[in-house]
Amino acid sequence: MQNCQGTGYVTTDLAFLDEQKQICEICEGKRFKEEVLTYKLNGKNITDVLAMTIAESLEFFEDKEISKKLQAMNDVGLSYLTLGQPLSTLSGGECQRIKLAGELHKKGSIYVMDEPTTGLHTSDIQNLLDIMNRLVDTGNTVVVIEHNLDVIRQADWIIDVGPEGGKRGGQILYEGTPANLKNSKESLTAQYI
Repeated sequence: MQNCQGTGYVTTDLAFLDEQKQICEICEGKRFKEEVLTYKLNGKNITDVLAMTIAESLEFFEDKEISKKLQAMNDVGLSYLTLGQPLSTLSGGECQRIKLAGELHKKGSIYVMDEPTTGLHTSDIQNLLDIMNRLVDTGNTVVVIEHNLDVIRQADWIIDVGPEGGKRGGQILYEGTPANLKNSKESLTAQYI
C-alpha cells in the first residue's frame, strides 16, 4: 500500500506532541491491496491469517514445517501472540522466548545465558525454567549466569563466585549441587537458598 507502506496505519508527526496513528483510509487497516486479499487459504485471506494467535494457527495450518515452528512458539508460552504482531510491540522477555523457540529443536549445543530473568515478569520465570529444562532434556548443555534464587535452585551444578562483585569478587566460593550449597560457610548465596 502506497499510503501506509503496508503498516495499516498512517502516522502524523505533531512536532512537540506524541505522533498520532490513524487507520489507513485506503486499506482500512488491512495492510494489503484488495487484489491480494482475494487470495485465500482454507477460506482465510492474509489479513485473517495474520490476525490469528499462535494457538489458533496451530489448529489452522496442516504443513508439518509450519506446525513445528508454531509449536515451538506455543511451548515457550507465546500462544497469545498474533502472527502479524510487529516485533516492536514485544517485551524483552517475549523477544528472548522467540529466540529460544528457534533453538528448541537442536541437540548437542551449548547455551550460555547471562541473566536471562532480567526484565521478566515473575510468572514468565517458570516458562523460562521449563524451556531451559527442555533444552537439557534434549541433550544440550545450558550454562546460566544468574542471581535469581528460583533459577539457582533448579541448577544441576552451581559455581558460586564472590564474595562480592568487581575487585572484591572473582573467587570460587562453592562448586557442587544445590543440596550441598546450604552447607557452604563461604557462600553468601547459601544463606538464601
